[in-house]
Amino acid sequence: MAVYTEVSDEDLQAFAAAYDFGEVVSCKGIAEGVENSNYMLQTAKGPFILTLYEKRVNPKELPFFLGLMEHLAAAGVRCPVPLKGRDGQALRTLCDKPAAIVSFLNGISPRRTTADHCAELGKALAELHQAGMSYRVKRANSLSLAGWKELYAKSADSAESIETGLRARLAEELDDLSQAWPATDALPNGVIHADLFPDNVFFRDGKCSGLIDFYFACNDFLAYDIVVCLNAWCFEADGAFNITKANRLLSSYQTVRRLTPAEKLAMPLLARGAALRFLLTRLYDWVNTPAGALVKPKDPREYLHKLNFHRRVTDIGAYGLS
Repeated sequence: MAVYTEVSDEDLQAFAAAYDFGEVVSCKGIAEGVENSNYMLQTAKGPFILTLYEKRVNPKELPFFLGLMEHLAAAGVRCPVPLKGRDGQALRTLCDKPAAIVSFLNGISPRRTTADHCAELGKALAELHQAGMSYRVKRANSLSLAGWKELYAKSADSAESIETGLRARLAEELDDLSQAWPATDALPNGVIHADLFPDNVFFRDGKCSGLIDFYFACNDFLAYDIVVCLNAWCFEADGAFNITKANRLLSSYQTVRRLTPAEKLAMPLLARGAALRFLLTRLYDWVNTPAGALVKPKDPREYLHKLNFHRRVTDIGAYGLS
């Protein structure tokens, strides 16, 4: 989450008039994240999250995201629910940007992930995958191979400013993955979150209390969603991979949904793809975040290190499973 668009008091009051939550008490920008402008909206009926959609979000795809949150919540997944105005619409316009309000979830994102957090995450992710199987609206993953190539084309000239030789290494990795990436029907496929970093998962009393920020959700390999989480949750601050965290995440996931042999075999390759995806988006944001935005772009080199780790992995045993 972040703030790119400032909302005036007059614009906010006009926007809020479409809803039945009473007086707006306060509206405060939220600095975390990198994609959209987000505000904590305090009203007479309690807190909500106001989001203005920016950057890579295609406005035509917003009904997919909002509908998915409604579907998952109805299936028992703890996630935000879009708030509809008196006209029955959840998607509106604010400051010339598509905008929506969603329910507020209680909980705290972990500043330092533990093995217990990873176990809770694994179960919650599998439950999300199971619930998403009955969601009939489809959205292709815009940040898979074709999207990576597009990001590379836009960012390659800046790669050398991050690390010498990075441009050539990215090109080589893209070529390798393009040749080896599984066919669409090769692995179990369904709705994935695609961005389930620690700041998108809430905990209360040691238990997962909610999942947020579904604006990269799409249809893709379920195992790809798992390796996004391995990358985001199972590396320590010094760059070391924590095999205990990975084992807890994968083992807990399998208490709800068993991984297939093909998924286990493909996991190192998928993990390379996930690492490259975030390396490229971070590289793009590093050079394209607007001056003055209430957000700090993240260092792409973190994901270069993770990519190098996965390139050395030969089987799922390196992730803690036999």
